[in-house]
Amino acid sequence: MADYKPPYPSKQIAFHQLLVAARATILHGALADALENADPDIVGRQISRLSPAAARKVLARAGIRDEHVFATPAVLEARPTTLGYYRLLLGVSKKAFYTTDTGLRPFQAMEEKDLLRDGLVGELPALCKALNLQMAEVIAQLSPTVDRLDVEQLPLLTLGAQFDGGWRNGIGKAATADVFLAIRDVVEDSIVAETETSLTVENAAGRRVRIVLASDRDVAITEQFVGGADQLNVAIEIKGGTDRSNAHNRAGEAEKSHQKVRGKARDFWTIIATKGVDKKQLATESPTTRRWYDVAEVLGRAGPDWTRFTNDLKGAIGI
Repeated sequence: MADYKPPYPSKQIAFHQLLVAARATILHGALADALENADPDIVGRQISRLSPAAARKVLARAGIRDEHVFATPAVLEARPTTLGYYRLLLGVSKKAFYTTDTGLRPFQAMEEKDLLRDGLVGELPALCKALNLQMAEVIAQLSPTVDRLDVEQLPLLTLGAQFDGGWRNGIGKAATADVFLAIRDVVEDSIVAETETSLTVENAAGRRVRIVLASDRDVAITEQFVGGADQLNVAIEIKGGTDRSNAHNRAGEAEKSHQKVRGKARDFWTIIATKGVDKKQLATESPTTRRWYDVAEVLGRAGPDWTRFTNDLKGAIGI
């Protein structure tokens, strides 16, 4: 009998990490959350004003809700990352969407950082109207007619190509950016200032805590003291990738990063794929790590590790 050796599905497993993150930021799950937080009456009025009536009639005949297709300022304000939902539904890559030619580059931080700058709020009606005109073209051109599966599945075609590009450029960077978004979701109600790479929150003691997306360690949580030195409370290493045979190497890489701030940070966390991996062996590769969390659960915002991470994060910040 022939000895068949299909390749190890590391790419597909890694894609799943990114997919669970996308469900919480730019796919239908994120849109559903935004719609729950937006006033439905305002959303309805904005759709009527900013989207073509003919296209809405087609959606009605197909049994598709207008708000699942057409963009509104209320939804984008409730969850800025949902701009990516509409981009994917239009089938446009990030590279082609956020350019100077389209005029959309200033909005890129909405999708990637969940950050809507004050100066762009007034531009949202014009943005939504422009998006919806193109969305109406999609609806009109689909044959024989649009249906619910189209709305659910067409975005995945573009997302798959996006993931493939991310795979070639390094899955770890995408995972780190998505974990930072997950952290933002946890502390959102306490944010007093933010940039594309940092969040400043006020804790229960009235002190400021900065959460920074850093280069030497993926995320640093630093408490600021008036008249005193800042304290690095937590150094967090994030390791994307899912090949079990390479898990211990990733843990070793995390250890090297943690060692750089050993003696400065109070606590050391590592977010890494743990399913099917011997955690005791991971601990021998990174003895500095005090807390381990499964990256897929953190990205998907679900599961016992996500619950534990959320509680630990709030405790470390003091909120």
